[in-house]
Amino acid sequence: MTEPPALHDWHIEPREYARQESRRGRRHAYESLDPARTALVVVDMVPFFVGLGGYQQGIVPNIARLADVLRSAGGSVAWVVPGFSEPTAVTVEFLGAEVAKLFSESGGSGPVRERVWHEFEIHEADLLVEKTATSAFFLGRCDLHGLLSERGIDTVLITGTVANVCCESSARDASTLDYRVVMVADANAARRDQDLNATLYTVYRTFGDVRPTSELLALLDPELR
Repeated sequence: MTEPPALHDWHIEPREYARQESRRGRRHAYESLDPARTALVVVDMVPFFVGLGGYQQGIVPNIARLADVLRSAGGSVAWVVPGFSEPTAVTVEFLGAEVAKLFSESGGSGPVRERVWHEFEIHEADLLVEKTATSAFFLGRCDLHGLLSERGIDTVLITGTVANVCCESSARDASTLDYRVVMVADANAARRDQDLNATLYTVYRTFGDVRPTSELLALLDPELR
């Protein structure tokens, strides 16, 4: 049964904000964004996940708004979907044959543009990428890093689902590749609030920044402040 759209009750604990403020003298690592060097990375917003409704559909408007504003400011939008690969023996052993097959086909088939959730507007200059790993930045399993490098991108705004699986994996690997990483708190979806908040804590503490959509829109477009 499809659940009605909803947003997570997300938060960063005050003690974690205080910890970072004591280290660097400010709450947020990245206090400005250069739109031309920024990409919105939208992870796995495909019918297999978004069709469940609930939190997955709740984040659609925030992602769409970020995409519109970032494009208008001269930035890039990258749509990343699961690519098909035959389940390995280890995957089958871990998940079981039926679930392994289900996830291997989760991205659907056909052109990538047609596999992204239908409510999104995809522009000609947007990047359309498949991944065959949980992370969109796992070298050799996704072309995203090379495509972003060609555009001079050094900052990525991570959005999509599932927050504590593919989105967090992407944030971790992007940080390893020396991107400025921002996890968009209200544009990531997980199964439960506590799952999302565990990811936000981990990212904010170690791999990047965490901000809501409204703050990022204000950084991208001064008129939205």
